[in-house]
Order: sequence, then C-alpha cells, then structure tokens
Amino acid sequence: MATLRDIRRRVSAVRDIQQITKAMKMVAAARLRRAQERILLARPYAHKMEEVLCRLAGHTAPESHPLLSRKSTGRHLLVLITSDKGLCGSFNHNVLRRGWEFMKGAAAKGEQTYWVAVGRKAKEFLRARGSSPQAEYIHIFGNLSYQHASRIGQDLLRLHDDLDLGEVLLLYNEFRSGGQHKVTWGKLLPIEPAMAESCPIPVDYLYEPSAGQILRELLPKYVEVQIYHALMESAAAEQAARMAAMEMAQKNAGEMIHSLTLLYNKVRQERITKELLEVVAGAEALR
Repeated sequence: MATLRDIRRRVSAVRDIQQITKAMKMVAAARLRRAQERILLARPYAHKMEEVLCRLAGHTAPESHPLLSRKSTGRHLLVLITSDKGLCGSFNHNVLRRGWEFMKGAAAKGEQTYWVAVGRKAKEFLRARGSSPQAEYIHIFGNLSYQHASRIGQDLLRLHDDLDLGEVLLLYNEFRSGGQHKVTWGKLLPIEPAMAESCPIPVDYLYEPSAGQILRELLPKYVEVQIYHALMESAAAEQAARMAAMEMAQKNAGEMIHSLTLLYNKVRQERITKELLEVVAGAEALR
C-alpha cells in the first residue's frame, strides 16, 4: 500500500496539474472571445461572396475559366485544417479520421488523393502514414491574417493547374458555439453554379468592363476568402475545444484529489489504529 508521503506527493502533483488546466482554460476562453468576434464579422462577407459567385457561375459558360470547368480526372486535392498543438480533445482526430476515410474510399474507386496540410497535427499524421503533402503550413494560427489565406490560395490555384485536379476540398472544424463544433466539408474548386431551388428569383448582373475580366479578378479572390473563412472557423473551434477539454481535465483532477484524500485518510486511520493496538499490547505485556 502507498505510504502517506507518496499520497501527499500525488495530491500535490494533481493540484499543480489542476492549476495549469485552469489557467489554460482561461487563456482559451479569452482567445475564443476574440476569434468568435472575428468569425461573426467575416461570415456574412464570405457567404455573400459565395452566393454571388455561384450565381455568376450559373450565367457563365464553364469553359470560360479554368476554375469553373468541371473535369473528371479522378484526382482530388484535400486540404486538412488542424491545429498546431494538442490538448483539445477530439478536435484534430475527427478531421484526420474523416480525411483518411475519404482517401481510402477514393482509392477503392481508382482515384487519387493529394494532400495539403494546414497545422502541425495534419503534417505529422500524414507523414506517419507515409504520405507526403503537396504543401504544408504550420504555426500560422498564432497570428492568423488574410496574408496566410492569400498565400495558401495562390498555392492551391497553382496545384489545381499543375496536377490537373478534378476538385479541391476543404476539411475543417466549423465553429458552432462555445462547446460545439462540427467537421465540415467545403468544395472549393470547381465553383458550382447555384441550384434553381436555392435561387427562386433569377438574378443577373450588369458587368463593367466585362464578365470575363471581372471573373478573372474575382475568382482567385473568392478562393482566398473561402480559405480565410475556413481558417478562422477552425481557429475559433480549436479554442472552444481546448476550453472544453481543459474544463473536463480540471473536473477529473478534482475527482482524483477527492479520491486520494479519502485514501490518505484511510491509510492514516489504519496507521493510528495499528499504533494504538501496539501500545495496548505493550501495556498488557507489562502487566
């Protein structure tokens, strides 16, 4: 049985861990508030831009721009967006598992999947399984800006042309609330035209200088905006997941301290009882 000193050391160690998890939860909560403010400001712009581009795609011939053309090449580019750090529950696991299942399903159909890793966890996951990403971006969430999305978007457009890709997909965690996030698929390329049922009132636009020139300028910008939106969603969801994980860790530490305290009192009582019996036995022997 553990000695009283060992139990006291364990209680002290668990209390230290509890303090660390409490501090990490507070830091995650502060970062979550900032990330939530940014995502609430960015969502309307990203959704409206997607709506306009999908409407434009419905009025434009797919052959007019390579980002609109739908090709059946059997080559997919999957952008995995994870975090750089752990201690956030199943946040990374869910994305990586879904991405790997997609790759196995595509391979069963004779199709090929290329990877882009955003976040250190995605890079380590792919390399541990012998897959080399076409590009990797790590340590960008500490100071996330639009320049990161612009660089990723330009690289994706280059890969879209060089690899003759049929589609480019985003896989990330979408932020729902402080305690909820959802693994989300986003089809980045090609840009799909809006369905008739989603646009009951047909809308057309007046172009100046021309539809082709506007699309050439607007389509790459659309790609960057959607990537930036996905990065901010993932950043906010990561802080929410880390806050929930640290809260659970703090709760578990409290339960462990309670159990160890009960064990400490039990061992101490047994030792006191044993010493009393020895005193009584010694007194009886003297008689």
